[in-house]
Amino acid sequence: MTIRLYDTNARQIRDFVPLTAGCVSIYLCGATVQAAPHIGHIRSGLNFDIMRRWFAYRGYDVTFIRNVTDIDDKIIKKSAEQNRPWWSIGYENERAFNDGYDALGCLPPTYEPRATGHITEMVEMMRGLIERGHAYEADGNVYFDVRSYEGYLELSNQDLDDLRQPSGEGETGKRDPRDFAMWKAAKPGEPSWETPWGRGRPGWHLECSAMAHKYLGSAFDIHGGGIDLIFPHHENEIAQAKAFGDEFAKYWVHNGWVTMSGEKMSKSLGNSVLVSEMVKRRRPIVLRYYLGTPHYRSMIEYSEEALGEAESAFARIEGFVQRVTEMAGGEVAPAAEVPPAFAEAMDDDLGVPQALAVVHTTVRQGNSALAADDKEAAVARLAEVRAMLGVLGLDPLDAHWVSETEGEDLHGVVDTLVRLVLDQRQAARDRKDWPAADAIRDRLSQAGLVIEDSSGGPRWTLGPR
Repeated sequence: MTIRLYDTNARQIRDFVPLTAGCVSIYLCGATVQAAPHIGHIRSGLNFDIMRRWFAYRGYDVTFIRNVTDIDDKIIKKSAEQNRPWWSIGYENERAFNDGYDALGCLPPTYEPRATGHITEMVEMMRGLIERGHAYEADGNVYFDVRSYEGYLELSNQDLDDLRQPSGEGETGKRDPRDFAMWKAAKPGEPSWETPWGRGRPGWHLECSAMAHKYLGSAFDIHGGGIDLIFPHHENEIAQAKAFGDEFAKYWVHNGWVTMSGEKMSKSLGNSVLVSEMVKRRRPIVLRYYLGTPHYRSMIEYSEEALGEAESAFARIEGFVQRVTEMAGGEVAPAAEVPPAFAEAMDDDLGVPQALAVVHTTVRQGNSALAADDKEAAVARLAEVRAMLGVLGLDPLDAHWVSETEGEDLHGVVDTLVRLVLDQRQAARDRKDWPAADAIRDRLSQAGLVIEDSSGGPRWTLGPR
C-alpha cells in the first residue's frame, strides 16, 4: 500500500514516506491571474486534484495549499494597457480560475492564499536572508546572492557558470547578473508596499517561499507545479527557503504541458483554448476526462479529434452506469474499495492510464453481465466502477455532475418532452409504420440525442457535440 511518486529532484520514482504519519502536506503553485485560464492552466490543478483524492482514499489527512499570484509584471502591464486598477484585473481572473476549477470538479484547497496578503511574511524572510548573508539591498531592490547557497541549481541540474537568469526592467545594482530579485523597488504609478529598504513590490519567487512557510511550516511533503516552473521559479524558491533555514519540500512533482502543434499552450503564443469557451462546447465532465486521464507527466497534444475520442470513451462508461442504475431501479452505492489492479496502478506514480484501463475492463464485464441478464454481477461491476470513478472525480452520479446536467431541473423537462416523441415513435412501430419511426429517430439524432432500444424500452442520452 505504498504510494510511489516521481521526484524531479531525485530524478527517479521514490516511495512516499510522509513527514507525519497519516498526513500529507501539498503546496501547489497556482494561478498568476493576469488573464483568464486556458486548459493548460487548469490541467495542473486537475492533476493535483487527482493526487489529493488518491491520498485521501488511502486514508491520509491532506492539507492542500494552492496559492494565487495576484501581483507581477504581467498584471501591472495589463493594468496600464487597459487603464484599470491592477487589483481589479487580478480579482476578475482569480474568479475565472476558480470557476474553471469548479466546473471541472476540482475540490477546493484547504487554503488559497494571495501573494499580496503576505507581504509581512516576505519582509521577515528577506530580513533573515540579509542577516545570514544570502541577500542584499541595492537601489531599493533586494536580491538573492545565488553563489551564497551551495545547492543552487540541483533541481534543474544546470551549471552556474552557464546560467542565464531572467531579469526584469529596473533590476539595477546586482552584484552578479545571475542573482535574482526577491523585492523590486517602486516605480511611479505602480503598486507598492513599505519595507525597511523602501517602497516596492514582491518578486515572483519570494511569494511562494513565504506562503509555504506560513501554511505548512519549515518542512512539508510535496511541492507541485508545471514543468515550466522548475527553473527559475522552483529553483529560486528552494534557494530562498533553505538559505532561510527551512527544510522545505521533501518531494518535487511536476506535470506536463498541454501543447498545440508541439508548443506549450500559452496566451503569448496565441494558441490557448480558454476554459470558459471549452465548457460551452463540451460537457465539463468530458473535459475533465480528457485532461485528467493521461499520465500527469506526459504532454497532451490538443486536437478536436482527440477531444472527440475522449468524449466517446467517457460516453461508454456513462452509458453503462445509466443502464445498470435503471435496471437496478435506483442508485447503486460505490464499492468500499477499488479493485486491486486499479489501486496498484494509482500507487505507482498515479498511473491513471493503467487505472483507467481497469475501469474500461470492468465496464465491459458489466455489459456482458447485462447481456446475460445477470443482474447481480452487473450491479457488482457498477459498484466497482463508481468507486474508481469517484477517485478520479468522474462519477456521473456524483452530486457535482448531477447538478451540472440537471441545472434548474431542465433534464426532467427535456426527458418528458423526449419521451412524448418516443411514445409517438413506438406507436408508429406498433402499427409497422417503419418509415415514420425511422424519421422520428433521425430527427432526434439531428437534435443531438442518441436513442437506444433496450428490453426496458427506449432510452436516450446526449450524443457528442
